[in-house]
Amino acid sequence: MTTRRTADFELPSELPILPLRESVVFPYMVMPLFVTREKSVAAIEDALAGDRLLLLVAQRNAELENPSADDLHRVGTVAMVMRILRMADGRVKVLVQGVAKARIESFVENEPAQWAQIAALPDDDETWTAEAEALARTVRGRVEELLPLKNLPPEILSITANIHEPGRLADLIASNLRLRLSEAQEVLEAIDPLSRLRRVDALLRRELEVTSMQAEIQSQAKEEMSRGQREHYLREQLRAIQTELGETDQRQEEASEIRQKLDEVGLTPDANEEATKQLRRLERMHPDSPEAQVVRSYLEWMCELPWSRLSPDRIDLRRAKQILDEDHAHLEAIKERILEFLGVRKLRQDSRGPILCFSGPPGVGKTSLGRSIARAMGREFVRVSLGGVRDEAEIRGHRRTYVGALPGRILQGLKQAKTRNPVFVLDELDKLGADFRGDPSSALLEVLDPEQNSKFSDHYLNVAFDLSAVFFIATANVLDRVPSPLRDRMEVVRVPGYTPEEKLDITRAYLIPRQTTEAGLPEGRIRWSEPALRTMITDYTFEAGVRELERKIAAICRKAARRAAEADTRIVRVEPKTLAKFLGPARHEQTLAGSEAEVGVATGLAWTEAGGDVLRVEAAITRGRGLVLTGQLGDVMKESAQAALTWVRWRLADFGLDEDMFSRRELHVHVPAGAIPKDGPSAGVTMATALASIATGIAVKPTVAMTGEVTLRGRVLPVGGVREKALAALRAGITTMVLPLKNLDDLQEIPKELAKRMKFVGVAHMDEVLEHALERSPGVRKRTRREPMRVATRGHVASVKARGRR
Repeated sequence: MTTRRTADFELPSELPILPLRESVVFPYMVMPLFVTREKSVAAIEDALAGDRLLLLVAQRNAELENPSADDLHRVGTVAMVMRILRMADGRVKVLVQGVAKARIESFVENEPAQWAQIAALPDDDETWTAEAEALARTVRGRVEELLPLKNLPPEILSITANIHEPGRLADLIASNLRLRLSEAQEVLEAIDPLSRLRRVDALLRRELEVTSMQAEIQSQAKEEMSRGQREHYLREQLRAIQTELGETDQRQEEASEIRQKLDEVGLTPDANEEATKQLRRLERMHPDSPEAQVVRSYLEWMCELPWSRLSPDRIDLRRAKQILDEDHAHLEAIKERILEFLGVRKLRQDSRGPILCFSGPPGVGKTSLGRSIARAMGREFVRVSLGGVRDEAEIRGHRRTYVGALPGRILQGLKQAKTRNPVFVLDELDKLGADFRGDPSSALLEVLDPEQNSKFSDHYLNVAFDLSAVFFIATANVLDRVPSPLRDRMEVVRVPGYTPEEKLDITRAYLIPRQTTEAGLPEGRIRWSEPALRTMITDYTFEAGVRELERKIAAICRKAARRAAEADTRIVRVEPKTLAKFLGPARHEQTLAGSEAEVGVATGLAWTEAGGDVLRVEAAITRGRGLVLTGQLGDVMKESAQAALTWVRWRLADFGLDEDMFSRRELHVHVPAGAIPKDGPSAGVTMATALASIATGIAVKPTVAMTGEVTLRGRVLPVGGVREKALAALRAGITTMVLPLKNLDDLQEIPKELAKRMKFVGVAHMDEVLEHALERSPGVRKRTRREPMRVATRGHVASVKARGRR
């Protein structure tokens, strides 16, 4: 083995290697080491067996248990083992002293210890120039300044004063500073003594700046300290100490965690700027202050909202049609419209498309249609009920200045969905309220407008959030209650009520299997007869949907489940004669067409939230004067009665009657079921027919029902809800339905098999209504536009020319 001479030592060309995890040993430095790794203990044993020399090299990664050749720095320090102590737990404590610097040339195979072929690094400490003297004095001065602040050994000043070699002076000072591993290794690898001393001078200057800043923080804390600020001062002092040690306190850890989350959620530039601003505020605040909790909650919301997270659309029209058919029976037009929307979205994914609004009675499946759309598209489903919402902040969120402030329900729903493009159902849009806190419907204008919702502004966030990827679906029972500006931003899809035959199909295919499973009954435990189901549909429920019908089926299933729980193995048979036993007496009696014609009694058709209904309008003439209306009628219905009376009084002469017969009599119009509020213009034709019947004494046909709005000139105007009214007429046994001429196109919505049972007559004037409704024609003479209008007032007839443009 050859040797190489350096200073007073002859270095062998090969030495065992002792890897160091987190420290660097300099020449002339004495350091104790605890050795536990098997290869390191073997290296010490090899050194003791020879000339007690080994090479100390720092690891690049301190976490590695068995570092390879590539994991070690190439420059290290040759050290001599001065003392060794073997401990009972197997560890070895050695005291080593640095001798010289050396570079690893190559590694040598020598098990179990790791050896290397080394080359000694030159040491030019013999040169001592004026520049070296000036730099040494500067370094000694900085060490003297740093001595009382860093708790350095006092004897270091006397030692440095007697050293006149730049490299050795640099190594001595570096070994006494708390340097990072990379900084210490950089000093060790510097060959030129002056360069090494300059690097140490820069490190000393940095330490002085950090220490001065720490002293300034302590001084400032002492000046501002009071009884209430003592805890704050202690925390700031602890923070300064931890900063000096390279550690982080709990506040810094929290800020670092929040910053990492903000980087991961993909904030928009504006949102990132606001979040960064609030995070800096949080770092400066006391962690227990109320304001810090407000800022912390805000940042948590910013981290939890799905700023960039999107669910991939998986649109397969065949599968979508299958899902819609599985979840909903009938509603073919609605399903076709949904499939059209999905087809456009498949061809163009960036298409915004319209905002759909499902309008229809309760229980017809409006909300479940939204759930089916979400399943067909592979998106998350969110539902928010707007019923009773009166505060605008429920939509836009509260300002952060209020206690307990939160974002609005829109952003809360997106947080729940954890994606930026869910199917979002806004339920019960027609039940929004408004009071002194604002109008929620106005806040929804920005949400449901495709041109605006890409920059929706929530008061809590105070930054824009993109809602353009959300598929919004609104639902409403009565569309008239939705404000017109809001209705203008949506495409209304009417979901009609079900016919009895459709309800029967839904009951068999969906309701009975679902409720049987809910009750835990085995298949075949209940036998349902078709007559019993029809009786339940007509006599025990009165609705356009199937919600109440499902409750009745659930009630019977519960009774069967109780029997099964009592070990009764008999099959439960549901027949018409046993319905009263299960459900009690019938709650709803259908209004059926009368068997005899009556004077002053006309049959009208109404449209309610629960579907269509048949109304009997009765008129009577008694002694007295004026018009009396009963039956809890609304303002619109009262005005329709006034218009109908005016038209009949105008046509009395054409009927061949005394023109002032109503001036000396009291007319009473009554609509039965007075406990139920009624309103709407479609009863005008019915009231006019009843008044014309009582005036002429001609009975109204009992099998004829009518609907339409009447004007003072007798024109019949179109109305809504024709499908529901027609179905109600069919249930009541009506054979002829008189409706406005312009409403005949609405009959396409009626199932063909039901439309064949009834005759539909389109009319444009009241004269045509009377021809089809009364038992015989009253002999009405048609008027021209130039004829004067006759009105009866106070017992005499005055001629008043009709006004208006020709």
